[in-house]
Amino acid sequence: MKAFRDRFGIPVSDRELKDVPFYRPPADSPEMRYMKERRGELGGHIPARRAQSQSLPAPAKSAFASQLKSSGKREISTTMAFVRILSSLLKDKVLGERVVPIVPDEARTFGMEGMFRQLGIYSSVGQQYTPHDAGGILYYKEDVSGQILEEGINEAGAFSAWLAAATSYSVSDYPMVPFYIFYSMFGFQRIGDLAWAAGDSQARGFLIGGTSGRTTLNGEGLQHQDGHSHLMAATVPNCVSYDPTYGYELAVIIQDGMRRMYEEGENVFYYITTMNENYHHPDMPEGVEDGIVKGAYALKTTPATDGPRVQLMGAGTILREVEAAAELLHQNYGIAADVWSLTSINELARDGADAVRWNRLHPIDEPHTPYITQLLANREGPTVIATDYIKAYAEQLREFIPGACTVLGTDGFGRSDTRKNLRQHFEVSRHFIVIAALKALVDEGSLKASVVAEALNTLGINVEKTNPRNA
Repeated sequence: MKAFRDRFGIPVSDRELKDVPFYRPPADSPEMRYMKERRGELGGHIPARRAQSQSLPAPAKSAFASQLKSSGKREISTTMAFVRILSSLLKDKVLGERVVPIVPDEARTFGMEGMFRQLGIYSSVGQQYTPHDAGGILYYKEDVSGQILEEGINEAGAFSAWLAAATSYSVSDYPMVPFYIFYSMFGFQRIGDLAWAAGDSQARGFLIGGTSGRTTLNGEGLQHQDGHSHLMAATVPNCVSYDPTYGYELAVIIQDGMRRMYEEGENVFYYITTMNENYHHPDMPEGVEDGIVKGAYALKTTPATDGPRVQLMGAGTILREVEAAAELLHQNYGIAADVWSLTSINELARDGADAVRWNRLHPIDEPHTPYITQLLANREGPTVIATDYIKAYAEQLREFIPGACTVLGTDGFGRSDTRKNLRQHFEVSRHFIVIAALKALVDEGSLKASVVAEALNTLGINVEKTNPRNA
């Protein structure tokens, strides 16, 4: 205590020190004046949230016109589509300077290295070394006026930077538009408490879970293959999550998120998963924007037939397996299959739960019908849902699906292999979707069980294979 007193020059005598007294500097002392001045700059003595801030106009959908169109002959990933959308936002005359791209250390993996030269990576001291890629066109450029935040291999630090920007509207009355891009496996399961704090702090911004899905980042095994982040995102009440398949879905989601958070001031934040699998992206069908935002829309409706019919639903890259399964069912078994894109199972589940709650509390009023129930109300046949996430993710919808429902998912630990083999292992491939659809039709009496047995043999499925959950 004496050493502390002497070190900081506190005017307390040795005799008084034995009672460990409180000491308060005089009101006009330099110390008190300094603290009061700083506190004044921070907005006063009582912490307070600024609920209202300046409104930022969301960009029109036309700003993302190229993402709403087909990728042509080129195959791209949704991560590439996202980088193009981000580039468009950075060029916006109103929003551009407020966009804050944040990466831990995977900028090149996500195809963002082109932004190094364009925007620079923020450093308070500038660049004090020569990067190993200095001779390249897209070299690693740090600058005191840089716009990108690159936090190294530090997910907690990167998320904290995102949280500071995502609450800037409240703290500083200056809305920022942060995009934190990371491997989805290293998001909610590593920084879950910070994500909860973001919800509590009424953060506004975008979290982009790259290379997501348990079978999409092939060759990375346990470390990177995420099959549960959307369920973890669902635990944060004001986190809105999406798992889009195509570039036009991603563009519609981000544009609507900009509207909700920055134009209308809604206190939500977004978690969007993107993938590194390259494939063709079609033009956006007419009239699907509302369904994309709500969480589901009909991607393909098969013309009426006299034979059996099934409803096939998919999300992320597994939607493409669903589309392929629909073709197999039609060509090989004469079964019609309607294909649905589930852009947000979490939003559909919340909508369903809201309807159930309203009906429980208003027993004599006209009941509310969940959105997913409305979509399937006049559709024939059982429903099969397949995603790149564990079954519990899509099981949230079972209560709201009219008729029989089969859920396929990626329960079990990830492993290193090709995408095709991983999807076969986890039983979410087009072949397993076909088997699930055929078995559902058998259960409802539309097919004979022998059809399924023959299909298992034709498709080369080992019926004695180990359950992936136990592998």
